[in-house]
Amino acid sequence: MYHDRMTRYKLKRRAERQDQTRQKIVEAAIVLHQTKGLMATTMLDVAAQANVGRATVYRHFPDEMALVGACSGQYFERHPLPDPEPWRLIQDASERLLLGLRETYTFHRETEPMMSRILAEARDHPLVAPYHAHWQRAAGALADAWSVTSQRKAPFHAALVLALSFDTWRTLVREQGLTDDQAIRLMQKLTSDCPNY
Repeated sequence: MYHDRMTRYKLKRRAERQDQTRQKIVEAAIVLHQTKGLMATTMLDVAAQANVGRATVYRHFPDEMALVGACSGQYFERHPLPDPEPWRLIQDASERLLLGLRETYTFHRETEPMMSRILAEARDHPLVAPYHAHWQRAAGALADAWSVTSQRKAPFHAALVLALSFDTWRTLVREQGLTDDQAIRLMQKLTSDCPNY
């Protein structure tokens, strides 16, 4: 009985240590992806940053795609994308758009260091596809509040995607010096005019 308990305890401690090592590796990769870049980060870099051997990194993550996937999952768990579903509860189209832009631009500001790097070098990487798809869905949630003819639906949807884009936020705030509120109001005005275009 005592031997069984000791065996279970040792197995539990070993599993905990493995989880801690795995977490340390993921944290190291997130830091490197944000500072050095996704494409420039090697498994050797991650091992050095995590203070573990390269073999340890490969034991937990057989290839770079597995590691990047784990990093992406952890990063967006800490920085969740804005949920567009609650936006649909707002019937007034302009108010819905305002809320969507506010939540989106807050997210962009919080994730700017990482997304600046990732989008600059890996915009078309398969792991970034869900990020792009999210903004398409978010634009759809905003578009539903407007009465738009079928002929204007595609351009209006495109305008909403543009308004929600990280690149738009970065251009308006970082390059043009607007505050978030000024950028939001500008995009709200420009986008609201699109159904009548």
